[in-house]
Amino acid sequence: MKTEVTFAGVTLKNPVTTASGTFGSGMEYSEFVDLSLLGAVTTKGVANQPWEGNPTPRIAETYGGMLNAIGLQNPGVDVFLERDLPFLKQYDTKVIVNVCGKTTEEYCETVQKLADAPVDLLEINISCPNVREGGIAFGQNPAKVEEITRAIKRVAGQPVIMKLSPNVTDITETARAAEAGGADGLSLINTLTGMKIDIYRRSFALANRTGGLSGPAIKPVAVRMVYQVARAVKIPIIGMGGIQTAEDALEFLMAGATAVAVGTANFHNPRATLSVIEGIRAFLEEQNMNDIHEIIGCVNR
Repeated sequence: MKTEVTFAGVTLKNPVTTASGTFGSGMEYSEFVDLSLLGAVTTKGVANQPWEGNPTPRIAETYGGMLNAIGLQNPGVDVFLERDLPFLKQYDTKVIVNVCGKTTEEYCETVQKLADAPVDLLEINISCPNVREGGIAFGQNPAKVEEITRAIKRVAGQPVIMKLSPNVTDITETARAAEAGGADGLSLINTLTGMKIDIYRRSFALANRTGGLSGPAIKPVAVRMVYQVARAVKIPIIGMGGIQTAEDALEFLMAGATAVAVGTANFHNPRATLSVIEGIRAFLEEQNMNDIHEIIGCVNR
């Protein structure tokens, strides 16, 4: 049975990876999960220099999910290259590095440092606040999406995946803009902006006031957006947003995603990725299918 997929020229043994920010660089999870069984590991975001992140509290549980306002805390790309990447290269899996920044120059500086590293794909988080545009996320302006994609492609040594924000009126506009800028693939969706108020403290549950909503509650929105984008562009998609089970992952694949990322589920089930991989295989066997491509995009045909 064939579960291999090719994403932007890179062959993954199966279509399952981790969602950035939910799996670190795999170190914390390696005692529970053989990373070699995953199609890829997508790392937590790395920037050109260390980021402290937001003040606490910065996590809040919600019905059907969670809010986070971590603020992309990370030790910076130099520590990643020295410590995390050598760890990941012990395993037979592909490495997708998530990159964040506050200006186009910061993104490009990090991407340049990764250009000659043994990294398979880059995932660019354009939900970061653009400090030169008053804190509005890069990914909310199609013209900016095309511009930053083009700038990153000029210096990248690996295929570039642009991670799209769902906090827009029409996600197909930003998807087309990323494709026009030369993106090799897309990831969607990032978290939805949400808020929780502690009624007993009469205050915000998060110090940042708002945070990113993830988990099962956002899955129907994410599946719909993947479906729309798959019909709007010709480049491959990593679908994500509330995947807990193989059935969830299969919805994204049928909607047009070539691969899927498991995120919030990792926090309460460290082996969630393996359950999804095993469940996809079981489904294909049950349906007498020999190749996962029989289901990828099947509702679009």
